[in-house]
Amino acid sequence: MAELITAVDAADIRFPTSRELDGSDAMNPEPDYSAAYVTLRTSAGGAGHALAFTIGRGNDVQVAAIRAFAPLVVGLPVDDVCADLGAFSRRLSWDSQLRWLGPEKGVMHMAAGAVVNAAWDLRARRDGKPVWRLLAEMSPAELVDLVDFRYLEDALSRDEALDILRAAEPGRARRQAELLARGYPAYTTTPGWLGYTDEKLARLSQEAVAEGFTQIKLKVGADREQDVRRMRLAREAVGPDIRIAIDANQTWSVPQAIEWLRPLAPYDPYWIEEPTSPDDILGHAAIRRAVAPMKVATGEHTHNRVMFKQLLQAGAVDILQLDAARVAGVTENVAILLLAAKYGIPVCPHAGGVGLCEMVQHLSMFDFVAVTGTQRDRVIEYVDHLHEHFVDPVRLRGGRYLAPTEPGLGARLKDDTLARYRFPDGPVWHGEPVAPGAGGRA
Repeated sequence: MAELITAVDAADIRFPTSRELDGSDAMNPEPDYSAAYVTLRTSAGGAGHALAFTIGRGNDVQVAAIRAFAPLVVGLPVDDVCADLGAFSRRLSWDSQLRWLGPEKGVMHMAAGAVVNAAWDLRARRDGKPVWRLLAEMSPAELVDLVDFRYLEDALSRDEALDILRAAEPGRARRQAELLARGYPAYTTTPGWLGYTDEKLARLSQEAVAEGFTQIKLKVGADREQDVRRMRLAREAVGPDIRIAIDANQTWSVPQAIEWLRPLAPYDPYWIEEPTSPDDILGHAAIRRAVAPMKVATGEHTHNRVMFKQLLQAGAVDILQLDAARVAGVTENVAILLLAAKYGIPVCPHAGGVGLCEMVQHLSMFDFVAVTGTQRDRVIEYVDHLHEHFVDPVRLRGGRYLAPTEPGLGARLKDDTLARYRFPDGPVWHGEPVAPGAGGRA
């Protein structure tokens, strides 16, 4: 009898990161990092795990959205799903009634992404490979078959995507060996949360350099004088040769962003991230022209491949920051990586949230091995908290991600974590103490 998908389980898991202000920024001062956690279960006892990341209230809405996809998934043969993950992704994204709630954006699209990512995890576990390697060993034709080219062909055709992948094919084995030996460069946001004291900022910045990071990131946008002071302290702590990126988390209007960034320029910010509304493509382009040579970066709240296409077409970004849990999963992110390769824009993924480091590393590593063949000006964000809750947490050495070797996407949470942090019934939400710094750096 064929193995079937028998359940789409979704759980509301929340971590009280607001207690230590881990994750705090100008737009999100007291986040509780949360996971709408999905498990695909099969009739043979198999499982695939993934999550949609939120910051607290509304995680229950995200869980409900994931469960809404169950009628489209339960009963499907696992072999069919795993053999054509592009078709599976389109089955979810193209469902007309659920699509109406987007279309292809917001809570429903993130829910589709969580289910799609769980299917990738299931496929990778069945094949005994980490997702990056599963992708990197697919043929160019198989990879292109994943992509939904509807709405993209004015910027990237199927033939152009094939050409990009075929050009990278000869060096795959060498780059895979290099990746396994040396890993992939990271930068850290750990020192820069807005709620941290000046002393903690300076200390964690120095520690980051000692650990091998060549780039850190600071949150800005709440208070101009405070931003100048913190930027000066960070520059003094790390010296002139370490890149310092800054992130406004959407807090400014376009004119305000341009004006606010002027007093920060003497401290040589490498990029300004999310300087204005994530939907304002022309606004990003205007800011980019005004603040050069400071780079403009965005993408963690970019809804879908079409918005990424327009950011690239408009010359609105220097750095593209895709997210593992914002769009419709691995499958749509393959399309976004190909778009970025076509336009020659480096991808530096967003990973500032629970499970995002674990998942997004696979996308950058695949990009290096099988798409662009380079790590130049490319880094993956790293945040040093909540990794202890995962069965296969990220591993870093010398400021570099080490390539995962265990099968899957890396998003499986430990059973104890699922029991303790389930909202609202878990003991952590009923008085169980959480050790100071358990969610981040003390």
